[in-house]
Amino acid sequence: MAVLHEQIEELWTSRENLSPKDSEAKETVETVIEMLDTGQLRVAQVDPDSNQVTVNEWVKKAILLLFKVRGLETSKAGPLEFLDKIPLKGNFEGSSVRVVPGGMARWGSYLAPGVVLMPSYVNIGARVEENTMIDTWATVGSCAQIGKNVHISGGVGIGGVLEPPQARPVVVEDDVMIASRCMITEGARVGTGAVVGAGVILNPSIPVVDCESGQEISRGEIPPWCVAVGASRQREYPGGMFYLPCVLIIRRLNEGERHDKSQLNSILREHSVAI
Repeated sequence: MAVLHEQIEELWTSRENLSPKDSEAKETVETVIEMLDTGQLRVAQVDPDSNQVTVNEWVKKAILLLFKVRGLETSKAGPLEFLDKIPLKGNFEGSSVRVVPGGMARWGSYLAPGVVLMPSYVNIGARVEENTMIDTWATVGSCAQIGKNVHISGGVGIGGVLEPPQARPVVVEDDVMIASRCMITEGARVGTGAVVGAGVILNPSIPVVDCESGQEISRGEIPPWCVAVGASRQREYPGGMFYLPCVLIIRRLNEGERHDKSQLNSILREHSVAI
C-alpha cells in the first residue's frame, strides 16, 4: 500500500503530461481503482478517536488520474449505448448486491453485500455499506460514504466531490433514514441513527438548530439519533425581512429508536411533518 501511495503521488506531480498511452501509469492507477471497487480501499472514514472525517487524499488523486490515463470507449447494455472513460460496475450476483433495472454503479464504487439499488446511480469513489437501499432516482455522488442499514429515499441527491483532493466528501453514517427529495451536499455529514425529513437541504452553510433551545449547534452536520426537518429563520436585511433555510432538530432519539416506525410516526404527526 505504501508503494502504491508513493507511485500515485509521483504520477500526480506529472499529471499534465499523462495520457492513455502511458501504460505503466494506467496500470498503477487502475490497481488503486480496482481496490476501491472491491472495498479494499476507501476515500474517507470517520476517525474513531477524534470523530472527525479523514480524507485519503492520494486515493482521490488516483481517481482524478484515471481520467488522464483512460480514453473514451463505447460500451453497450442491451439497447443502451454509453461513451465514457469509466466502465460500469459488474458482478452483482457475486457481490450479493441486488440491482433493479435502471440501477447503475460506476467501476470504482463499492457496494457491500445486501445493498439494493433501485433505478438509481452510484458514482466512482462512493462506498455503500451492508443492507442499505438506494431508492428510485436517488444519486450517490462521487466519493460519498454511506453507512450500514441506511435508506436513501426516492429522489435524494447525495452530492459528490473530487476536487480539490483534500475536500471532504458527504458522510452518511449507519442506521440513517433520509426522506424523499433531500439534498445532502458539499461534505455535509449525517450522524448515526438520524432521521432526515423530506426536502431537507444540508450543506456546510446551512445552520442546524435545536428547537428546544433555539441555539445553532452546527453547520452542515446533523447529530446522531435525532429527527431533523427543514425549516427557515427570519433575518433582516436593508431591503426587508427574509427567511433563510435551516435544519431544525425536533426530537432526540434513544439509540435504536429510528427503527421503531410507530414511535417515529407519532413524532412526525406531533410536528406535522412528513418522512
